[in-house]
Amino acid sequence: MPVRKSQAEWNGDLKSGSGRVKFESGAFEGQYNFSSRFEDGTGTNPEEMIAAAHAACFSMALAAGLSGAGHKPDSVKTIAKVKIDAIPGGFEITGITLVTEAAVPGLEDGAFQKIAEATKEGCPVSKALKAVPITLNAKLV
Repeated sequence: MPVRKSQAEWNGDLKSGSGRVKFESGAFEGQYNFSSRFEDGTGTNPEEMIAAAHAACFSMALAAGLSGAGHKPDSVKTIAKVKIDAIPGGFEITGITLVTEAAVPGLEDGAFQKIAEATKEGCPVSKALKAVPITLNAKLV
């Protein structure tokens, strides 16, 4: 199995410094800084990248779980919301909310909810982030 890599460089101190992050694939390269992470500044941040990874992984895993149960999805769309809070002594990611909508012809909601919940527990990124509370809002459309 492949090993995926990204790189980041930071210059300066925390509040006035800045950095750049780059995916090995070349699919993304961008800047980040204090205000893009802890305020509403321009640029990306680690939490946004975690959210993107989680949304992508969950959508793929849910499609696999649905297909494996005999319910081929037309589409799966997921938004991951990663929350970071100030805590004594620093900052902490305090929660992740997955909001997913799936178009799956002929599937009843109860069966869909069971597959979605199992996916939340079993997707590789969810497993990697198990130290953080993860909530799921799953909807058939």
